[in-house]
Amino acid sequence: MKSIVLNTTLEDKIEISEIEIPKIGPDEVLVKIHAAALNHRDEWCRQGLYPGLKNGIVMGSDGAGVVFEVGADVDQSNIGREVIINPANHWGDNEHAQSKDFSILGMPENGTLAEYVKVKLDRIQPKPEYLNWEEAAALPLGGLTAYRALMVQGRLQKGEKVLVTGFGGGVAQFAAQYALANGAEVYVSSSSENKLEVAIKLGAKGGFNYKKEDWAKEALELTGGFDLIIDSAMGDTLGNLIQVTKPGGRIVFYGATKGNPKEVDARKIFWNQIHLIGSTMGSDIDFSDMLKFIEVNKITPVIDQIFSVEKAVAAFDRMKSGQQLGKIIVKFV
Repeated sequence: MKSIVLNTTLEDKIEISEIEIPKIGPDEVLVKIHAAALNHRDEWCRQGLYPGLKNGIVMGSDGAGVVFEVGADVDQSNIGREVIINPANHWGDNEHAQSKDFSILGMPENGTLAEYVKVKLDRIQPKPEYLNWEEAAALPLGGLTAYRALMVQGRLQKGEKVLVTGFGGGVAQFAAQYALANGAEVYVSSSSENKLEVAIKLGAKGGFNYKKEDWAKEALELTGGFDLIIDSAMGDTLGNLIQVTKPGGRIVFYGATKGNPKEVDARKIFWNQIHLIGSTMGSDIDFSDMLKFIEVNKITPVIDQIFSVEKAVAAFDRMKSGQQLGKIIVKFV
């Protein structure tokens, strides 16, 4: 089967490789992938910035397809089901945080950027009927991460003012869509004026170019501050986020692409009783709740571009450039 695998000995660090279709265990299913989606995680693996890297591993965490084969202990009626894959494995019994065994498909285990992928039966869920294959493939990792950050850790309430930073990436896109569907007053930030315009067309009240030195002052004057901020950058941007958070507000961060902040205004945090909350992907319960939420609200993922398997390097380069708005898709069928 065709697969996109890590190969750090090559200039592009990835290659299209013909590997054997995986053999499934008694409690597993084999899913024929129709479409898969890229995440920043995949490009970080390509750049050697992720732990536990192994050459030859099939990359990719997001995928949607049809159950092609089932293990001995799995009901045969599952064959032919249209499904999406939950890429989070071994969350554990604690809903508050993942277990030490937690892992994500695509590294160090083979992932979804292949014609077939094997997973445990409990990792598949019915594909939402109103979504096409590309839209369904876009959903799992980014959709789950956004749902936990916004709804579980952020405890979003209807009518609250929300700022989603870095609009354009998959998680931020979902967070903005979810917040709008939940009745929030949504604002976004980006370094791209085009992405800000798209967010406003989707329903955001306004947007801020975080490259401007006075964006935080502008945001405060316009909104009076935010009840909830969803962020993936951290670094020295944290100071501005604290500045625009209302007393008693929450800042939820699911990444730290800009690293650790050099300085933190601890006095402002404690005096204004601001909550700094970390978040990751999510539990199996979060995944099920996310699917119910998107079904009820008929949320459709924003697709940036669709690439064939043969154009895998171009797809990864698109992710690396940071110019995407929405999810980058690799189509297998």
